[in-house]
Amino acid sequence: MFTQSAKYYDALYRALGKNYATESEQIRSILAAKLRSGGDALLDVACGTGLHLEHLQGDFACEGIDLERNLLNIAATRVPGVPLHQADMISFNLSKKFDAIICLFSSIGYVPSVMRLNQTLLTFARHLHHGGVVIVEPWITPDRWQDGHVNALYVNEPNLKVARMNVSRRDGNVSILHFHYMVGSTDGIRTFTEPHRLTLFTDQEYTAAFLGAGLHVEHDAEGLMGRGLYIGTKSL
Repeated sequence: MFTQSAKYYDALYRALGKNYATESEQIRSILAAKLRSGGDALLDVACGTGLHLEHLQGDFACEGIDLERNLLNIAATRVPGVPLHQADMISFNLSKKFDAIICLFSSIGYVPSVMRLNQTLLTFARHLHHGGVVIVEPWITPDRWQDGHVNALYVNEPNLKVARMNVSRRDGNVSILHFHYMVGSTDGIRTFTEPHRLTLFTDQEYTAAFLGAGLHVEHDAEGLMGRGLYIGTKSL
């Protein structure tokens, strides 16, 4: 899904004002309060370009996983000492366990159905030590979705200009973000489109998926950026 846009990903979210350092500090605080497994192995699921890993690697033995190779290539240059894996979050198998598993920036929304959401949380729980913590930042819930909303994000850097626009659409419980890009760089100007489909899971569906995976779950309604957080713990 990020085949063409990966090289602009970080610039877009710099323009948005996303603060990975602050978010990583919040993750540290949650883990300091909840983690009871006795270890420091952390897996970032859907790690993207590795910006959370960059800020967490000093405190945890980090690894990352993502489906998109172009994003992982950027992460590999940012956190060269961190093991990175290309795999689907729904059914990956790393043959090891972690003390903390995080899945941030609403990446969980790319899971296509409730059945697959349940499978994803089972996969997370299978990779978690007893006393470990799973932190999931959800995508927008159905009651908060605004159909027909016009969105635009602009990058205005010295050698890079990007305009990304879309109109929010919905098909049942799936939000459709069909991004249109115009990119200007020293190589010239190009345009392309990129479709993204993210499932609008309900709070009840997220909660049930955690409980079905054998995890005790708490919901922080604010979270890192106003979308909330689900915090699951595995009993000792």
